[in-house]
Amino acid sequence: MPSLALLHASQLVTLTGPPRARRGEELSELAIIPGGAFVASGGKITHVGKSTEIEKLCDAETEVINASGCVVLPGFIDAHTHLVFAGSRLDDYEARARGETYEQIAKRGGGIQTTVKATRAASEDELFALAKKRASWFLQNGTTMVEAKSGYGLTLEDELKILRVIQRIGKETPLETVPTFLGAHAFPPEFREDHGSYISLIIGEMLPRIAREKVAEYCDIFCERDYFDVNEARRILTAAKQHGLKLRMHVDQLTNGGGARLAAELGAATADHLEQTAADGINALAKANIQPVLLPGSAYALGSKKYPDARAMIDAGLAVVVATDFNPGSSPGPSMPMMLSLAVTQMRMSPAEAIAAATINAAASLNKVGETGSLEVGKLANFAICDCEDYRELAYWFGVSLVRDVFVRGVSISSSGGFQTAK
Repeated sequence: MPSLALLHASQLVTLTGPPRARRGEELSELAIIPGGAFVASGGKITHVGKSTEIEKLCDAETEVINASGCVVLPGFIDAHTHLVFAGSRLDDYEARARGETYEQIAKRGGGIQTTVKATRAASEDELFALAKKRASWFLQNGTTMVEAKSGYGLTLEDELKILRVIQRIGKETPLETVPTFLGAHAFPPEFREDHGSYISLIIGEMLPRIAREKVAEYCDIFCERDYFDVNEARRILTAAKQHGLKLRMHVDQLTNGGGARLAAELGAATADHLEQTAADGINALAKANIQPVLLPGSAYALGSKKYPDARAMIDAGLAVVVATDFNPGSSPGPSMPMMLSLAVTQMRMSPAEAIAAATINAAASLNKVGETGSLEVGKLANFAICDCEDYRELAYWFGVSLVRDVFVRGVSISSSGGFQTAK
């Protein structure tokens, strides 16, 4: 396969370093090469350095990309999305504008249940078509890998349907996917008065089948008041671990219910949301080395004034991650550059910390740090070319995408609305 050479980047943001998550001062060390360049072949990076060095490696067969005046960085990795669903939550959106809260909407049958009804009614092919369109949104905004959750089926067959679609997106589009089972997202209407039976269904039927069919790498849960409490979450996640699934958790989003401490107790890969987490929860996560996944888009879309305390988490030595929480109800936005802006303006992260959190740290949270998340020899040639000369502009200019082109495994993805299959 002919090689590809990218030359003359104003800043090549490599994030070169140890194959692990970054914390503390490391979060600000982006390993930028001014006038940087690299060569990729077979979908992987083979050489990285100054353009003057890399040019010597090019021959007549090399495809050369001139990135003059541009920032080039690893493709964003979105470590928390709800990619596959049918319908919308426009009525909920308008109701919140009139003053109703997320909890009030859910109690009258809106919220997650609205999406469950629409998703159950959709066929697998219909869900795939919807998710494929959304995959192009992520790609156009520089995201090359997403973690994607089920959770809008809440029956065994509907959860399997969603997880199969997530796998298809990863195989049939350029967007890389990491599937997560979220059967414990909410109690479905048929079990509204019988929570114990639904938990038994998850533990006794869903988890064994999902593990057997290998359609998910992780198990997640919405540990929150009026959803799954700490004791219920412990039962479900303990069973998930016994079936070989790694753990992720929605915790402390609406209330400080002890979810962060439970994530620490169970050794989860991540604790996500954390808007309400206090010092004791942060300390527990730090002692257990759990990665916090911060979702500023959710706080923004819900009109909340309470964002996760990113500075306290960074000061505690936590390897923070920034993700979109893309979903139809509380964060209908796939733009990682927008999340960078919110991370800087609302969570007081520096632009460098936000970029590290959305690339190398996100890769580490998904156990993918050996293959992606930085621009280094041996890693996938997943990268974005941005129409700016300083990486800080990605968070500074908001409401407009500076992403000029995106490559997945060394193949260019059209940013015009469509894309070609790269694998």
